[in-house]
Amino acid sequence: MAKMKKIKMKTNSSAKKRFSKTGGKNVKIKRGKAFRRHLMTRANAKTNRQLRRPTYFSAADLPGMKLLLPY
Repeated sequence: MAKMKKIKMKTNSSAKKRFSKTGGKNVKIKRGKAFRRHLMTRANAKTNRQLRRPTYFSAADLPGMKLLLPY
């Protein structure tokens, strides 16, 4: 009997452009912060500085994100 090929999952294209995985045993998924696209002159300098830094997905969101980024 012929051996069946393993079906590969497709990586979500929009997710791979926006998010990245960290290395190590406890893999986290890094993302940019929201609320920094426009009207940033209204926000004070401290807010703008804090929004520049990346953040990570919460534990509740990780299972769904791992489906979008399987590899």
